[in-house]
Amino acid sequence: MTDYDPRTATGIPTEPVGSLPRPSRLQQAYAQYDAGEITREQLESEQDTAVRDSIEHLEKTGAPIISDGEQRWSSFATYAITDTLAGTGLADHLAGTGGQYFAIFADGHNRQLPRLTGGPFRYKTYAADTLKKSIAMAHKPMKQAVIAPSMLALLYPLDEEIPGYTREQFEADLVSECEKDIRQAFAAGAARVSVDFTEGRLATRNDPRNPWTGRNMLPHFIELNNRVMDRFTAEERTRIGIHTCPGGDRDSVHSADVPYSDLLPSMFGINAGYFLIQLASERDKDPVYRMIGENLRDDANGVTQMAYIGVINPLNPRVESPEEVRDTLVRAANFISKEQLASTDDCGFSPFSIDEKPSHGSPDFARETAWQKITNRVEGTKLAAEKLGIS
Repeated sequence: MTDYDPRTATGIPTEPVGSLPRPSRLQQAYAQYDAGEITREQLESEQDTAVRDSIEHLEKTGAPIISDGEQRWSSFATYAITDTLAGTGLADHLAGTGGQYFAIFADGHNRQLPRLTGGPFRYKTYAADTLKKSIAMAHKPMKQAVIAPSMLALLYPLDEEIPGYTREQFEADLVSECEKDIRQAFAAGAARVSVDFTEGRLATRNDPRNPWTGRNMLPHFIELNNRVMDRFTAEERTRIGIHTCPGGDRDSVHSADVPYSDLLPSMFGINAGYFLIQLASERDKDPVYRMIGENLRDDANGVTQMAYIGVINPLNPRVESPEEVRDTLVRAANFISKEQLASTDDCGFSPFSIDEKPSHGSPDFARETAWQKITNRVEGTKLAAEKLGIS
Protein backbone atom coordinates (compact mmCIF):
# COMPACT_ATOMS: atom_id res chain seq x y z
CA MET A 1 0.00 0.00 0.00
CA THR A 2 1.20 3.53 -0.78
CA ASP A 3 2.61 5.48 2.16
CA TYR A 4 0.13 8.32 2.61
CA ASP A 5 -0.61 10.47 5.66
CA PRO A 6 -4.07 12.05 5.27
CA ARG A 7 -3.26 14.86 7.74
CA THR A 8 -0.06 16.15 6.15
CA ALA A 9 -1.45 18.60 3.60
CA THR A 10 -4.57 19.98 5.29
CA GLY A 11 -4.34 19.24 9.03
CA ILE A 12 -7.85 17.81 8.96
CA PRO A 13 -7.96 14.92 6.46
CA THR A 14 -10.00 15.40 3.29
CA GLU A 15 -10.72 13.11 0.36
CA PRO A 16 -13.25 12.64 -2.46
CA VAL A 17 -15.85 9.91 -2.67
CA GLY A 18 -14.91 8.96 -6.22
CA SER A 19 -16.91 9.79 -9.33
CA LEU A 20 -17.04 12.86 -11.57
CA PRO A 21 -19.52 13.70 -14.34
CA ARG A 22 -18.44 12.11 -17.60
CA PRO A 23 -18.01 14.66 -20.39
CA SER A 24 -20.83 14.77 -22.96
CA ARG A 25 -18.42 13.39 -25.53
CA LEU A 26 -17.69 10.32 -23.40
CA GLN A 27 -21.37 9.75 -22.65
CA GLN A 28 -22.03 9.85 -26.39
CA ALA A 29 -19.23 7.34 -26.92
CA TYR A 30 -20.84 4.94 -24.45
CA ALA A 31 -24.10 5.18 -26.41
CA GLN A 32 -22.29 4.67 -29.72
CA TYR A 33 -20.50 1.62 -28.33
CA ASP A 34 -23.81 0.10 -27.19
CA ALA A 35 -25.18 0.72 -30.68
CA GLY A 36 -22.20 -0.95 -32.33
CA GLU A 37 -21.14 2.30 -34.01
CA ILE A 38 -17.64 2.45 -32.49
CA THR A 39 -15.14 -0.18 -31.35
CA ARG A 40 -14.04 -0.98 -27.83
CA GLU A 41 -10.69 0.63 -28.62
CA GLN A 42 -12.42 3.87 -29.64
CA LEU A 43 -14.44 3.88 -26.41
CA GLU A 44 -11.29 3.28 -24.36
CA SER A 45 -9.58 6.18 -26.13
CA GLU A 46 -12.38 8.51 -25.03
CA GLN A 47 -12.17 7.08 -21.50
CA ASP A 48 -8.42 7.73 -21.39
CA THR A 49 -8.96 11.32 -22.52
CA ALA A 50 -11.58 11.88 -19.81
CA VAL A 51 -9.40 10.29 -17.12
CA ARG A 52 -6.39 12.40 -18.07
CA ASP A 53 -8.48 15.57 -18.00
CA SER A 54 -10.01 14.58 -14.64
CA ILE A 55 -6.65 13.91 -13.02
CA GLU A 56 -5.09 17.11 -14.35
CA HIS A 57 -7.95 19.21 -13.00
CA LEU A 58 -8.11 17.41 -9.66
CA GLU A 59 -4.40 17.88 -9.07
CA LYS A 60 -4.82 21.61 -9.68
CA THR A 61 -7.42 21.80 -6.89
CA GLY A 62 -4.71 21.18 -4.29
CA ALA A 63 -6.43 17.99 -3.11
CA PRO A 64 -3.95 15.76 -1.24
CA ILE A 65 -5.54 12.59 -2.67
CA ILE A 66 -7.54 12.16 -5.86
CA SER A 67 -9.47 9.61 -7.89
CA ASP A 68 -9.80 9.06 -11.63
CA GLY A 69 -13.46 10.09 -11.51
CA GLU A 70 -14.59 6.56 -12.45
CA GLN A 71 -14.60 7.64 -16.08
CA ARG A 72 -13.97 4.08 -17.28
CA TRP A 73 -16.86 2.59 -15.29
CA SER A 74 -20.48 1.85 -16.14
CA SER A 75 -21.30 2.89 -12.57
CA PHE A 76 -20.06 2.51 -9.01
CA ALA A 77 -22.54 -0.40 -8.62
CA THR A 78 -21.96 -2.30 -11.87
CA TYR A 79 -18.33 -1.78 -12.96
CA ALA A 80 -17.50 -5.31 -11.78
CA ILE A 81 -20.22 -7.08 -13.79
CA THR A 82 -20.86 -5.21 -17.04
CA ASP A 83 -19.09 -2.91 -19.50
CA THR A 84 -21.94 -0.42 -19.87
CA LEU A 85 -25.17 0.60 -18.16
CA ALA A 86 -27.12 -0.79 -21.11
CA GLY A 87 -25.77 -4.24 -20.29
CA THR A 88 -23.20 -4.64 -23.04
CA GLY A 89 -20.60 -7.15 -21.87
CA LEU A 90 -22.38 -8.75 -18.90
CA ALA A 91 -20.36 -11.10 -16.71
CA ASP A 92 -21.07 -14.83 -16.81
CA HIS A 93 -24.24 -16.17 -15.17
CA LEU A 94 -26.08 -12.85 -15.37
CA ALA A 95 -29.20 -11.89 -17.33
CA GLY A 96 -29.91 -8.31 -18.35
CA THR A 97 -33.63 -8.55 -17.61
CA GLY A 98 -35.64 -9.47 -14.53
CA GLY A 99 -33.23 -8.06 -11.96
CA GLN A 100 -34.15 -6.03 -8.93
CA TYR A 101 -34.24 -2.28 -8.85
CA PHE A 102 -31.18 -0.97 -7.08
CA ALA A 103 -33.14 2.21 -6.42
CA ILE A 104 -36.11 4.30 -7.47
CA PHE A 105 -35.20 7.97 -7.25
CA ALA A 106 -37.25 10.93 -6.08
CA ASP A 107 -37.71 12.24 -9.63
CA GLY A 108 -39.24 8.90 -10.67
CA HIS A 109 -36.39 7.31 -12.62
CA ASN A 110 -34.81 4.03 -11.56
CA ARG A 111 -31.62 2.02 -11.90
CA GLN A 112 -31.91 -1.74 -12.26
CA LEU A 113 -29.44 -4.54 -11.57
CA PRO A 114 -28.97 -7.67 -13.70
CA ARG A 115 -30.31 -11.00 -12.46
CA LEU A 116 -28.11 -13.85 -11.30
CA THR A 117 -28.87 -17.12 -13.14
CA GLY A 118 -26.21 -19.48 -11.79
CA GLY A 119 -22.76 -19.84 -10.28
CA PRO A 120 -20.01 -19.50 -9.49
CA PHE A 121 -20.16 -15.72 -9.15
CA ARG A 122 -17.04 -13.90 -10.31
CA TYR A 123 -16.29 -10.27 -11.11
CA LYS A 124 -15.58 -9.55 -14.75
CA THR A 125 -13.64 -6.37 -13.93
CA TYR A 126 -11.81 -5.46 -10.74
CA ALA A 127 -11.27 -1.87 -9.66
CA ALA A 128 -7.52 -2.42 -10.02
CA ASP A 129 -7.95 -3.16 -13.72
CA THR A 130 -8.86 0.47 -14.36
CA LEU A 131 -6.76 1.94 -11.54
CA LYS A 132 -3.58 0.55 -13.11
CA LYS A 133 -4.30 2.59 -16.24
CA SER A 134 -5.05 5.77 -14.28
CA ILE A 135 -2.34 5.75 -11.67
CA ALA A 136 0.36 6.10 -14.33
CA MET A 137 -1.17 9.49 -15.24
CA ALA A 138 -1.19 10.83 -11.65
CA HIS A 139 1.39 12.74 -9.61
CA LYS A 140 -0.55 12.56 -6.34
CA PRO A 141 -1.79 9.64 -4.21
CA MET A 142 -4.95 8.02 -5.52
CA LYS A 143 -7.87 6.47 -3.72
CA GLN A 144 -10.12 3.81 -5.16
CA ALA A 145 -13.79 3.16 -4.51
CA VAL A 146 -15.21 -0.38 -4.71
CA ILE A 147 -18.72 -1.74 -4.54
CA ALA A 148 -20.05 -3.23 -1.28
CA PRO A 149 -20.95 -6.92 -1.14
CA SER A 150 -24.35 -5.86 0.17
CA MET A 151 -25.19 -4.12 -3.11
CA LEU A 152 -24.25 -7.10 -5.24
CA ALA A 153 -26.12 -9.42 -2.86
CA LEU A 154 -29.24 -8.00 -4.54
CA LEU A 155 -28.30 -9.89 -7.72
CA TYR A 156 -29.65 -13.09 -6.16
CA PRO A 157 -33.44 -13.51 -6.59
CA LEU A 158 -35.37 -12.48 -3.49
CA ASP A 159 -37.79 -15.36 -2.99
CA GLU A 160 -36.39 -18.26 -4.97
CA GLU A 161 -33.27 -20.37 -5.00
CA ILE A 162 -31.12 -20.87 -8.07
CA PRO A 163 -30.83 -24.63 -8.78
CA GLY A 164 -27.36 -25.86 -7.92
CA TYR A 165 -26.22 -22.54 -6.44
CA THR A 166 -27.53 -21.60 -3.02
CA ARG A 167 -27.63 -18.10 -1.61
CA GLU A 168 -25.02 -19.20 0.94
CA GLN A 169 -22.65 -20.34 -1.83
CA PHE A 170 -23.24 -17.11 -3.72
CA GLU A 171 -22.55 -14.92 -0.69
CA ALA A 172 -19.36 -16.85 0.10
CA ASP A 173 -18.18 -16.18 -3.46
CA LEU A 174 -19.29 -12.56 -3.20
CA VAL A 175 -17.34 -11.89 0.00
CA SER A 176 -14.22 -13.43 -1.53
CA GLU A 177 -14.58 -11.33 -4.69
CA CYS A 178 -14.98 -8.14 -2.64
CA GLU A 179 -11.88 -8.97 -0.60
CA LYS A 180 -9.98 -9.61 -3.84
CA ASP A 181 -11.22 -6.30 -5.27
CA ILE A 182 -9.86 -4.37 -2.26
CA ARG A 183 -6.56 -6.25 -2.09
CA GLN A 184 -5.88 -5.80 -5.78
CA ALA A 185 -6.62 -2.08 -5.52
CA PHE A 186 -4.02 -1.72 -2.77
CA ALA A 187 -1.57 -3.82 -4.77
CA ALA A 188 -2.11 -1.52 -7.77
CA GLY A 189 -1.07 1.47 -5.65
CA ALA A 190 -4.26 2.81 -4.07
CA ALA A 191 -3.50 4.76 -0.90
CA ARG A 192 -7.08 4.35 0.36
CA VAL A 193 -10.05 2.21 -0.62
CA SER A 194 -13.65 3.12 0.23
CA VAL A 195 -16.63 0.79 -0.05
CA ASP A 196 -19.80 2.29 -1.53
CA PHE A 197 -22.69 1.48 0.82
CA THR A 198 -25.51 3.71 -0.44
CA GLU A 199 -27.93 0.76 -0.16
CA GLY A 200 -27.56 0.94 3.63
CA ARG A 201 -29.83 3.94 4.06
CA LEU A 202 -32.26 2.69 1.42
CA ALA A 203 -32.53 -0.66 3.24
CA THR A 204 -34.43 1.02 6.07
CA ARG A 205 -37.07 2.45 3.75
CA ASN A 206 -40.25 0.54 2.86
CA ASP A 207 -40.98 1.29 -0.80
CA PRO A 208 -43.71 -1.00 -2.20
CA ARG A 209 -42.37 -0.35 -5.72
CA ASN A 210 -39.02 -1.84 -4.73
CA PRO A 211 -39.55 -5.27 -3.10
CA TRP A 212 -36.15 -5.68 -1.42
CA THR A 213 -36.71 -2.61 0.75
CA GLY A 214 -38.79 -2.98 3.89
CA ARG A 215 -37.40 -6.46 4.60
CA ASN A 216 -35.08 -5.49 7.47
CA MET A 217 -32.02 -6.29 5.37
CA LEU A 218 -29.70 -3.76 7.06
CA PRO A 219 -28.40 -6.19 9.72
CA HIS A 220 -27.51 -8.71 7.01
CA PHE A 221 -25.90 -6.00 4.88
CA ILE A 222 -23.70 -5.02 7.83
CA GLU A 223 -22.84 -8.66 8.45
CA LEU A 224 -21.73 -9.09 4.82
CA ASN A 225 -19.51 -6.03 5.00
CA ASN A 226 -17.99 -7.23 8.27
CA ARG A 227 -17.25 -10.61 6.72
CA VAL A 228 -15.06 -8.71 4.29
CA MET A 229 -13.51 -6.49 6.99
CA ASP A 230 -12.66 -9.56 9.06
CA ARG A 231 -10.22 -10.59 6.34
CA PHE A 232 -8.05 -7.50 6.83
CA THR A 233 -5.70 -6.50 9.63
CA ALA A 234 -6.34 -3.46 11.80
CA GLU A 235 -3.58 -1.55 9.99
CA GLU A 236 -5.12 -2.37 6.62
CA ARG A 237 -8.57 -1.29 7.83
CA THR A 238 -7.30 2.18 8.78
CA ARG A 239 -7.16 2.67 4.99
CA ILE A 240 -10.56 1.11 4.23
CA GLY A 241 -13.63 3.33 4.41
CA ILE A 242 -17.41 3.00 4.09
CA HIS A 243 -19.41 5.57 2.16
CA THR A 244 -23.08 6.30 2.85
CA CYS A 245 -25.43 8.73 1.11
CA PRO A 246 -29.09 8.91 0.04
CA GLY A 247 -28.09 8.37 -3.58
CA GLY A 248 -27.10 10.80 -6.27
CA ASP A 249 -28.11 10.33 -9.90
CA ARG A 250 -29.41 12.86 -12.43
CA ASP A 251 -29.29 15.31 -9.50
CA SER A 252 -31.90 13.25 -7.63
CA VAL A 253 -31.79 11.05 -4.50
CA HIS A 254 -33.43 7.81 -3.39
CA SER A 255 -33.58 7.90 0.42
CA ALA A 256 -33.01 11.41 1.78
CA ASP A 257 -36.32 11.10 3.64
CA VAL A 258 -34.99 8.17 5.70
CA PRO A 259 -33.83 9.38 9.14
CA TYR A 260 -30.14 8.87 9.75
CA SER A 261 -31.08 7.48 13.15
CA ASP A 262 -32.29 4.38 11.28
CA LEU A 263 -28.81 3.81 9.83
CA LEU A 264 -25.86 5.40 11.59
CA PRO A 265 -25.85 3.65 14.98
CA SER A 266 -25.86 0.30 13.17
CA MET A 267 -23.49 1.33 10.40
CA PHE A 268 -20.66 2.18 12.80
CA GLY A 269 -20.78 -1.50 13.73
CA ILE A 270 -18.88 -2.16 10.51
CA ASN A 271 -15.23 -2.54 11.49
CA ALA A 272 -13.93 -0.09 8.90
CA GLY A 273 -11.36 2.58 9.68
CA TYR A 274 -13.33 5.54 8.37
CA PHE A 275 -16.73 6.62 7.08
CA LEU A 276 -17.65 9.09 4.33
CA ILE A 277 -21.03 10.51 5.34
CA GLN A 278 -23.36 12.72 3.27
CA LEU A 279 -24.17 15.80 5.34
CA ALA A 280 -23.92 19.01 3.30
CA SER A 281 -27.40 18.43 1.87
CA GLU A 282 -28.86 17.26 5.20
CA ARG A 283 -31.42 19.76 6.49
CA ASP A 284 -30.89 19.35 10.24
CA LYS A 285 -27.19 18.72 10.75
CA ASP A 286 -26.63 19.05 14.49
CA PRO A 287 -28.54 15.88 15.47
CA VAL A 288 -26.53 13.94 12.89
CA TYR A 289 -23.23 15.38 14.16
CA ARG A 290 -24.28 14.38 17.67
CA MET A 291 -25.23 10.89 16.52
CA ILE A 292 -21.86 10.47 14.82
CA GLY A 293 -20.00 11.66 17.90
CA GLU A 294 -21.94 9.30 20.15
CA ASN A 295 -21.60 6.21 17.95
CA LEU A 296 -18.21 6.55 16.26
CA ARG A 297 -15.99 3.91 17.87
CA ASP A 298 -12.58 4.38 19.47
CA ASP A 299 -11.93 0.68 19.08
CA ALA A 300 -13.49 -1.07 16.08
CA ASN A 301 -11.62 -4.35 16.41
CA GLY A 302 -8.33 -2.49 16.81
CA VAL A 303 -9.10 0.63 14.77
CA THR A 304 -10.09 4.15 15.86
CA GLN A 305 -12.79 5.20 13.42
CA MET A 306 -12.76 8.52 11.53
CA ALA A 307 -15.80 10.48 10.31
CA TYR A 308 -15.40 12.24 6.95
CA ILE A 309 -18.44 14.51 6.90
CA GLY A 310 -19.89 15.84 3.67
CA VAL A 311 -19.26 19.56 3.23
CA ILE A 312 -19.99 19.74 -0.53
CA ASN A 313 -23.31 18.94 -2.25
CA PRO A 314 -22.58 17.55 -5.74
CA LEU A 315 -26.27 17.68 -6.72
CA ASN A 316 -26.50 21.47 -6.39
CA PRO A 317 -24.65 23.73 -8.84
CA ARG A 318 -24.18 26.39 -6.15
CA VAL A 319 -20.52 26.43 -5.16
CA GLU A 320 -19.85 26.34 -1.41
CA SER A 321 -17.26 28.91 -0.27
CA PRO A 322 -14.11 27.93 1.68
CA GLU A 323 -15.49 29.87 4.64
CA GLU A 324 -18.73 27.87 4.52
CA VAL A 325 -16.73 24.63 4.54
CA ARG A 326 -14.64 25.95 7.45
CA ASP A 327 -17.69 26.89 9.49
CA THR A 328 -19.33 23.51 8.85
CA LEU A 329 -16.31 21.62 10.16
CA VAL A 330 -15.88 23.91 13.16
CA ARG A 331 -19.54 23.38 14.02
CA ALA A 332 -19.21 19.62 13.66
CA ALA A 333 -16.25 19.67 16.05
CA ASN A 334 -18.67 20.63 18.83
CA PHE A 335 -20.06 17.09 18.57
CA ILE A 336 -17.30 14.97 17.01
CA SER A 337 -13.79 14.70 18.43
CA LYS A 338 -11.52 16.80 16.22
CA GLU A 339 -9.04 13.92 16.18
CA GLN A 340 -11.73 11.83 14.45
CA LEU A 341 -13.07 14.56 12.14
CA ALA A 342 -12.42 14.86 8.40
CA SER A 343 -14.15 16.24 5.28
CA THR A 344 -15.46 14.90 2.00
CA ASP A 345 -18.12 15.48 -0.66
CA ASP A 346 -21.63 14.20 0.03
CA CYS A 347 -21.44 11.65 -2.76
CA GLY A 348 -19.69 10.99 -6.00
CA PHE A 349 -20.42 13.81 -8.41
CA SER A 350 -21.93 11.41 -10.94
CA PRO A 351 -22.00 7.73 -9.94
CA PHE A 352 -23.53 6.53 -13.24
CA SER A 353 -21.81 6.86 -16.61
CA ILE A 354 -24.92 8.24 -18.33
CA ASP A 355 -26.04 11.27 -16.33
CA GLU A 356 -27.38 14.43 -17.91
CA LYS A 357 -26.99 16.48 -14.67
CA PRO A 358 -30.30 18.32 -15.28
CA SER A 359 -29.96 20.80 -12.41
CA HIS A 360 -26.63 21.89 -13.85
CA GLY A 361 -27.76 22.14 -17.47
CA SER A 362 -25.12 19.76 -18.79
CA PRO A 363 -22.50 17.28 -17.56
CA ASP A 364 -19.77 19.51 -18.97
CA PHE A 365 -20.86 22.45 -16.81
CA ALA A 366 -21.17 20.07 -13.85
CA ARG A 367 -17.51 19.07 -14.38
CA GLU A 368 -16.39 22.68 -14.32
CA THR A 369 -18.43 23.27 -11.17
CA ALA A 370 -16.88 20.21 -9.54
CA TRP A 371 -13.33 21.59 -9.84
CA GLN A 372 -14.29 24.73 -7.92
CA LYS A 373 -16.26 22.83 -5.30
CA ILE A 374 -13.32 20.50 -4.64
CA THR A 375 -10.87 23.42 -4.54
CA ASN A 376 -13.04 25.09 -1.91
CA ARG A 377 -13.39 21.85 0.07
CA VAL A 378 -9.61 21.63 0.32
CA GLU A 379 -9.11 25.30 1.18
CA GLY A 380 -12.00 25.33 3.66
CA THR A 381 -10.63 22.23 5.39
CA LYS A 382 -7.28 23.98 5.85
CA LEU A 383 -9.06 27.01 7.32
CA ALA A 384 -10.98 24.78 9.74
CA ALA A 385 -7.75 23.10 10.87
CA GLU A 386 -6.24 26.51 11.61
CA LYS A 387 -9.35 27.59 13.51
CA LEU A 388 -9.37 24.38 15.56
CA GLY A 389 -5.64 24.48 16.22
CA ILE A 390 -4.85 21.34 14.22
CA SER A 391 -1.58 21.17 12.33
